[in-house]
Amino acid sequence: MVRLPLTPDEVRRGERLGALLRRARGNRSMLEVALDAGVSPETLRKIESGRVATPAFPTVAGIAAVLGLSLDEIWREVNEPWEEARPAGRPDGAALVASS
Repeated sequence: MVRLPLTPDEVRRGERLGALLRRARGNRSMLEVALDAGVSPETLRKIESGRVATPAFPTVAGIAAVLGLSLDEIWREVNEPWEEARPAGRPDGAALVASS
């Protein structure tokens, strides 16, 4: 099966998802979160770095559960228009996830 190239919007959503998961992971190790979620550390690394912009739903659901994120919250934040998703003065969008 041939995969079509990702659209610019898909790439941006993948980057936002990765940033959101990195922030939500906080000081927990990538290995710990990945194993708890039932995914490989390499898969989590690729998602967090944006290299896998469209991960499978069960993968996202597993990681979200381990990090205490709701899928609704992830969907809303990853799909917001780009300018609205980035708080003023924060080019990295760091305020998207409240610290626990």
